[in-house]
Amino acid sequence: MPHAYPVLLDVTDRLVVIIGGGAVAARKAAGVISAGALRVRCVAPRFCPDLPQTVERIESEYSAHHLDGAGLVFAATDQPTVNAAVVRDCRDRDILVCRADGDESERGDFITPAKFQEGSVIVAVSAGGSPALAVKLRDQIARSLDRRVLKMAEALRTLRPLLRSNESLTTARRAQALCDLAREEAVQTLDRAGIDGLRAWLREKYPEIGNV
Repeated sequence: MPHAYPVLLDVTDRLVVIIGGGAVAARKAAGVISAGALRVRCVAPRFCPDLPQTVERIESEYSAHHLDGAGLVFAATDQPTVNAAVVRDCRDRDILVCRADGDESERGDFITPAKFQEGSVIVAVSAGGSPALAVKLRDQIARSLDRRVLKMAEALRTLRPLLRSNESLTTARRAQALCDLAREEAVQTLDRAGIDGLRAWLREKYPEIGNV
């Protein structure tokens, strides 16, 4: 893929349609379900046993009408002609589509990178179209992550909404407080004193916020 703009996509309310029923389709289904997808549909003549049980199954050869209502599509069959047809049909309907076999003649709109996730931290890696290299880089990054920073990311899930909704903070002070929570002093405070200690540290630096 010569041009790529990285995004994290909320799939909660999207119908995800996967054309294919083999091992690749099962991995795609498991991936979107783990990301929060509530509606996942697979279309294939047969389904492998690894397909998650919550997936809706349509036992059929592919037809364009199977894309009705889709918000995201994966072309994941072992037949290049079918995958190409899925891509073309999605383009006609302005639906984002990923082509699992990566054929350059009928490329999809996005790829799924190698991913590491712990709590609210997500690291996604792409490496020039090489899945094996992307996995290697992902694992190296995962091993090198500071566990204290992972704890801070989890704490910010609680503190960030409170700061953003606090009417006593000016916009500039709110922005500064969020920046301060990413600094080493804050990370050390959380690691040493826990979330309550971090709250006290924040109140000392920004007394106008009151109780957070």
